[in-house]
Order: sequence, then structure tokens, then C-alpha cells
Amino acid sequence: MDVRLGAALLRVPAGRAGWEVENLSGLSTSPEKDIFVVRDNGTTCLMAEFAARLMVPYDVSATNYVDLITEEAEIPLARGAEVRGKCGTTESELQISWLDKVYTLKLYFVKEGHNTTKRQEAVWKMNKIQFVYDSSERTYFKDAVNPGKHTANSHHLSALLTPAGKSYECQAQQTISLITSDHQRTVILLLSEVRIQPFDISADFIFSEEHKCPVDEREQLEETLPLILGLILGLMIVITICIYHIHHKLTANQVQLPRDRSQYKHMG
Repeated sequence: MDVRLGAALLRVPAGRAGWEVENLSGLSTSPEKDIFVVRDNGTTCLMAEFAARLMVPYDVSATNYVDLITEEAEIPLARGAEVRGKCGTTESELQISWLDKVYTLKLYFVKEGHNTTKRQEAVWKMNKIQFVYDSSERTYFKDAVNPGKHTANSHHLSALLTPAGKSYECQAQQTISLITSDHQRTVILLLSEVRIQPFDISADFIFSEEHKCPVDEREQLEETLPLILGLILGLMIVITICIYHIHHKLTANQVQLPRDRSQYKHMG
């Protein structure tokens, strides 16, 4: 996708001088998808498009006011989020905060060598996710018991694995589990409509060639396979008809010998 600057541009300083983040979510054609761009000295170094929701469990009092029951808060990524980020040769990150920093989602990316059967090639991946939230916020947490701030982190994450120089694309929904620091809760991050490139962007505001996720590739194959089989079947029918016509024409031109041998004397 070619993302161009427009009236919806929101510039946010991002750390050291030279880094700036542009929130282009207002240009998205999908109300659930956000668009973020990190620039280093005026050059695009990280681009991200995705729709995100977080499913966060929390305790509320039961009707007897003695027992606790677990509810689940569904927290979408807000369109007007505050964004920070930074780029490096081998490490990049994107930090998104909303509702006055009550919620903060941090995405970390790394580029490294990856051994294949033939050789070692450079790849990038998302290697860490952190989500900070406050269950005393009442928009999504209704009557939470013992509310307070919590941090949930990924563990041994290796997501969005992509060859260096390419962008990652996945329309299908992906689920990533985050564990709270007290190891009591599992927060679920749901990502969809993803297009991300944290390294090696060659043209300003333009993603490099996409690397599709296996789910999208499988769905694309399932969509095109009936068409391919139909074309093959149609081609086989055409070939069969052609062979039949050629055979019929050849046999029609041959002299037909009489089956009754008494008629042979009239021949010649």
C-alpha cells in the first residue's frame, strides 16, 4: 500500500531528535485499522497497519458479594492514540498509548540471521510484546475487584517471521498470548489486517514487496484451486474433442473394404 500524507496526519515526537511518528489512522479505509509511520531524519524507517483488540480477564464480585467471578474486557486500539517509536539497524519498536496512557501497547522488532537448508539469510520478526493497563479505568472494566495497574508480556515470541527487505502481510486474524507479571492472568492480543515493515524501507511511505502469512497463502490457494482445476478440465475436454474430430476425419477418408468377400471380384 502507498500511504500518502494528508490532512489526517498527526505528528508526535518520538524520543531523540530526528525521530518522529506519524499517525495516519484517519486515512484508513477500515474503521478498525490503524496506520503508523516512524521516520528517522525525514526518511521512513518503520510502517505498520493493523487492527488490534485485547481481551483482558478481571475479577468482579458475585451476587453473594463473597465469591469472585471472572469477566473479560474487550479493549480496542483507539483511533486517536498517542504514538512513539524508534528505528535501528537491527532493532526497532513501536509504542502506542490511549485514554491518557491508561493503556499502552509496545511492539518490539529485531533483524537477525536465520539458518536455512541452503544458507544463512537475514530475517526480521516481532520478538516481544508488552501491554500495560489499569483495571481501575471504567470504560472497559466494570466494577473490577482490587483494581490497579498491570503489565502483560509475551514469552519467547517469534512472530511475523519475514525475509529482510520485505513487508509482512496477513489479513487473517492472529492470536498472541501475553502473561501478566504475577502469572495469574493471560491477556489475548488479536491482530488482523496486518501489514508491517520495521526495517529496510526503500521508498518513502511505500511498503516493500509483501511476504504473506501461511494462512493467507492457504486461503488464496483454496480460492484459486477450483479455478485451476476447472481450466484443466476444460482443456482436457477441448483436447478430447479435437482428437475425436481428427480421428473421424482420417477414418472417413479411408477406402471402406466390403465385409462380404463375394464383393471383392467387383473391386478393381
